Amino acid sequence: MKIEHNSHSEFYRSPFGAVTCGSTVKLRIGIADGGLPDYVRVHYNLKDEKYFINMSYLLQVGEYCVYEAELSIPNRTGLLWYYFEISNRAGRTYYANNEKQLGGIGQIYPQLPVIPYQITIYDSSYTTPDWFKNSVVYQIFPDRFFNGNENGEHSGNRDDVIKRNWGDTPFYKAEQFGGEYKANDFFGGNLKGITKKLIYLAELGIGAIYLNPVFKAYSNHKYDTGNYMQIDESFGTYEDFCELCKKAEELDIKIILDGVFNHTGSNSIYFNKNGEYDSLGAYQSQSSPYYSWYNFKSYPDEYESWWGMKTLPSVNESSPEYQNYIIKDENSVIKHWLKSGAGGWRLDVADELPGFFIKELRKAAKSVDKDAVIIGEVWEDASNKESYGEQREYFLGEELDSVMNYPLRNALVNLAKKNINAEEFNQRIMSLKENYPYPAYYSLLNLLSSHDIERIITAVSNAPATNNKDFMAQYRLDEEQYRLAVKKVKQIVMMLMLMPGVPCVYYGDEIGMYGYRDPFCRGCYTWDRTDEDLRLWYKMSIALRKSSPAFVEGEFEAVYKVNYGYAFIRYLNSDKHIVCANFSENTEWFRLDLARFGIHEINDEIYESTYTSEDGIYYIEMPPNEIKVFKGFN
Repeated sequence: MKIEHNSHSEFYRSPFGAVTCGSTVKLRIGIADGGLPDYVRVHYNLKDEKYFINMSYLLQVGEYCVYEAELSIPNRTGLLWYYFEISNRAGRTYYANNEKQLGGIGQIYPQLPVIPYQITIYDSSYTTPDWFKNSVVYQIFPDRFFNGNENGEHSGNRDDVIKRNWGDTPFYKAEQFGGEYKANDFFGGNLKGITKKLIYLAELGIGAIYLNPVFKAYSNHKYDTGNYMQIDESFGTYEDFCELCKKAEELDIKIILDGVFNHTGSNSIYFNKNGEYDSLGAYQSQSSPYYSWYNFKSYPDEYESWWGMKTLPSVNESSPEYQNYIIKDENSVIKHWLKSGAGGWRLDVADELPGFFIKELRKAAKSVDKDAVIIGEVWEDASNKESYGEQREYFLGEELDSVMNYPLRNALVNLAKKNINAEEFNQRIMSLKENYPYPAYYSLLNLLSSHDIERIITAVSNAPATNNKDFMAQYRLDEEQYRLAVKKVKQIVMMLMLMPGVPCVYYGDEIGMYGYRDPFCRGCYTWDRTDEDLRLWYKMSIALRKSSPAFVEGEFEAVYKVNYGYAFIRYLNSDKHIVCANFSENTEWFRLDLARFGIHEINDEIYESTYTSEDGIYYIEMPPNEIKVFKGFN
């Protein structure tokens, strides 16, 4: 027996993708070589409620008999899971999602259990900020971007840090810090430095800056928060922050802050384990106003901490006192910094924050600024993420606007390295499109590098995979390695800019910086050594994205996916663009069937050549590691 259901095809599932509460979804399945079935059913469940519907014969398509059913979507948010059951004289057969759980074409199962298909049901009132969808974001690790002090001295007067020379390799082992890994080597980047480089970023085409944490903390990375209400003296002052926001706003650039609300530093005004703060910390006394923030197993030395790191005590997000301080008070952390000029928040380890906490945080942020953006750090498909026994509800309408789109990044890197082919790449991309509500899908933070992973040039090069940090610290790409890696990066960057979602550039990627993961991806910006050709490519790619609303909110569909060649179309009304990328080492001819889009002429938007076709079929010569972008005309 042959069976087919393709959740990525509107013939088999309409409408495509996520749906709103109370809507209707039409499902179809094709069956061949099985004789007349006793019944064809679709089984579905939402949370613990299970249902099935008998499907009706609809029509014959080739050798397939097509059956159809309509699902009335409940008037509540959640994930609906479905699969098919076919009964005939041979017994029962099941059809459901494929083993990769990517949607699209499924597979036959001889018996239960099966891997079901997913339908995301979200609130029809769910919206995400338009300004964010129209932006290109630039991520900055503040200590390593630029020192804005005229004398070049470090800001603040801390004597407990190691002051490093700009451009040196970040320390990475305990002996470099005196025997204990402290992450207290500083290079002098600060808020004034970012303010001074705003013109540079505006000219690049940047519309938002995502800052790694800037609040007072001991370490250079600041994920060990010491005081949520104070700018770290190494980065400047509250006035410096306000000036940054003010100058950025004048250039139509928003500032997005990094909020670390799952844990604090043990060396903080709240915990005060080291006694360095003029406060009564939770570690010092059970009478501390912050005592309820933490979960002590045996007071005071045994307490819950982030991944067992005793310098990062976990907080109790259920504590009313903690919620008031971070979220609910009139001058809460969330509200204070939005009122001070920030345009939104990125939530560190969002999957370790309870859903109720994120829901309250969203309400508080939107009460100050309805266009404030809320981004979560989630590494997987955020639509069906489970953590700590909780089915997450990030994108059902009450929590996040966006997440860091690591699945896209991983797919792009694997395609560039030919670890996957174009067909699997498309499956991965379509799975995201299928599972994410459109407001979230067009707001995904699409990144290639970050402070947590290797830089993109290293990722796509043939740099050896290793866990040896001594090797990582010393390794340099030679000229040939660098040249080939940059060719791939140019392809990926252009694709990133023109695919659905909000592109994010990690500081220095645009000038050719490379390096393994933390801390080598956190090197100092090499202002005296830049790859100007690569920077201009980034600038051109950003400008191309901003040239058409089709790249921001238009439809997305693959039009070619053969071997390591991939092409997609973005279109909005009559505005149509086709992007072709060849990651093969050989010249390939792409056959583009654009007839159903009514396209009879395409103009190369980079190299200024024109192709015409009466039947809408185009044959495009694609050299190795090349990308081309065409504008289509009817």
